Amino acid sequence: MDLHEAQAYLQASLHEISHTFQKVPGSAVLIRYIQSSYQNDPIRSAIELVLVIFFVRYLLSPSYPTHDPNYVKLREDEIDELVREWEPEPLVAPQTAFEEAEAERQPVIIGPTGPKVKLSNGKTVTNLASYNFYNFNASEPIKEKAIQTLRTYGVGPCGPPQFYGTQDVHMNTEQDIASFLGTQSSIVYSHAFSTISSVIPTFCKRGDVIVADKMVNYSIRKGLEASRSNIKWYEHNDMEDLERVMKKVAEEQAKRKILTRRFIVTEGLFEMVGDCSNLPKLVELKEKYKFRIALDETWSFGVLGRNGRGLTEAQNVDSEAVDMIIGSLAGPLCAAGGFCAGSKDVVQHQRINAASYTYSAALPAMAAVTASETLNVLQCNPDILLQCRENIRAMRAQLDPRSDWVQCTSDPENPVMLLVFKPEVVQSRRLTNEDQERLLLEITDETLANGVLVTRLKSMPMIGSIGTKDIDIKPALKVCITSGLSKKEIEKAGVTIRHAITKIMTRKPNRQSLAA
Repeated sequence: MDLHEAQAYLQASLHEISHTFQKVPGSAVLIRYIQSSYQNDPIRSAIELVLVIFFVRYLLSPSYPTHDPNYVKLREDEIDELVREWEPEPLVAPQTAFEEAEAERQPVIIGPTGPKVKLSNGKTVTNLASYNFYNFNASEPIKEKAIQTLRTYGVGPCGPPQFYGTQDVHMNTEQDIASFLGTQSSIVYSHAFSTISSVIPTFCKRGDVIVADKMVNYSIRKGLEASRSNIKWYEHNDMEDLERVMKKVAEEQAKRKILTRRFIVTEGLFEMVGDCSNLPKLVELKEKYKFRIALDETWSFGVLGRNGRGLTEAQNVDSEAVDMIIGSLAGPLCAAGGFCAGSKDVVQHQRINAASYTYSAALPAMAAVTASETLNVLQCNPDILLQCRENIRAMRAQLDPRSDWVQCTSDPENPVMLLVFKPEVVQSRRLTNEDQERLLLEITDETLANGVLVTRLKSMPMIGSIGTKDIDIKPALKVCITSGLSKKEIEKAGVTIRHAITKIMTRKPNRQSLAA
């Protein structure tokens, strides 16, 4: 066969194939698509051709075994025996002797919580171990509103926000929070703990820089871990050290000619210490070195300021000067969930990218309405905060200046009073953190025996988390003040706590520890 015959045979074959292909239904549409695609975008046509060739090759390729040549198939009885012998690792570490002793002594409250609670042993005690600072739990109007909402909307939305989980009450609560704080917008989360731990990785990614206070709480540390950002630490509430770290970050990035997102992450009232941040100085440094601020007001929202607006109101700082204000709707507001307030862009970004917002069921309508109602009470009746602060001063007068053993590290307006052993007591008795925890547990038992329920600062989850190697978290007694008690009742409880501390600290040394 010569060249001309070969060309004639090829043309005839192609004509026959084309004629046969045109008989297939839809072939004309495919031909027009290929022709227009080639004319408009020949590169795409080439890519599609490569994909088609790869697909055909994949279908025609021979199968191959997924296991290695030394694979041994087990019998059913051998598989059952291996399953019986397998022991999974525990999800959590086993309890220590101290934790077991603490769990055995844990008091159980029967019925609703309040300034006075009934325990499972039938004894009624003064409750200074809950965050019911303004006794909203006993407010009949708030109860009636919550019951009405429950009957109207049900227990929960049973769906995530942005789908069918968002209800009108959620939008109203977000508007109420933004109006209360003076920000452009806000977003409500269904869980307080996961709010800050989700907000941080929403805005900070790998390569970004976060400068954080060394004493930030556990939920913030989980957010720092999830962000995978470059974490820089500064000494607790040391503005000079903070400026040193920020200046170093700015100089390094200027030298390397890189630009990343840079954040300062801190708390309004520190959970582990009780004191507050210097917000005016933070804003000044933020503007100077071009950082953003993420302020966790979990413990200061509803507490500080004339109307409980938090650290911005207490220190006379414009709320819009803080890029993100994160807070809790639980605790003082006696509701549930958390929020983040800021500009409209900040809030809108979270609705799409915040993990604990998009992948969690929405906040129950009853909790959202309760938060709005308690915010309205704080705004219309600021005297309720003054009553709580009066009780705080009464309790401090009975404990901090009069006790030879403990001192209060909390801010004067913080209703959560943290009492730590004085440095000279720790040094003279050579008390380790374990010794202090044991003594504080015995003090709580003694106060409970005398009719006052208090608790301890739970710092165990912090151990081993990011940034905790170089810090010393001091064990502390936690006393939560409420306006639901009179000044005389607060003073009486303070005397009871002080006497319990003195009794435990002045008794004869007992060398038998809980681990024995």
